[in-house]
Amino acid sequence: MSSIERFSEPTLFILISLAESNKHGYAIMEDIEISYNIKIGPGTLYGAISRIEKLKFIESIPSKDRRKPYQITPEGREYLQEKLREMDNVTSLGFKRLGMI
Repeated sequence: MSSIERFSEPTLFILISLAESNKHGYAIMEDIEISYNIKIGPGTLYGAISRIEKLKFIESIPSKDRRKPYQITPEGREYLQEKLREMDNVTSLGFKRLGMI
C-alpha cells in the first residue's frame, strides 16, 4: 500500500486496539470508546474490519464461542508503525511551527 493511499481513522484505531491484544468486534468498539472517547458504530467498525482483513493487516482467529476475535498480522504491525511515524512527523513539525518545541 502506498503512502498516498487514503488512511481512515477507524483503521488506525482498530490496529492500535489489536496491537495490544486480540479482540472481537464489540471489544474493539469498547476499547476505542474508552481509550479515545470516540464511538464507532457497528457498520463502520465491521466495514473497516472487512477492508483491513482483505489487506491482510488483521486476521480472524479460532474461537470457542460465536464471537469472532481478530489479531494484528506482522504486515498490520508494520503498516501501523509506518502510519504512526508519519503522524509523529506531522505533529512534530506542527508543534515546531507553533513554537512549542
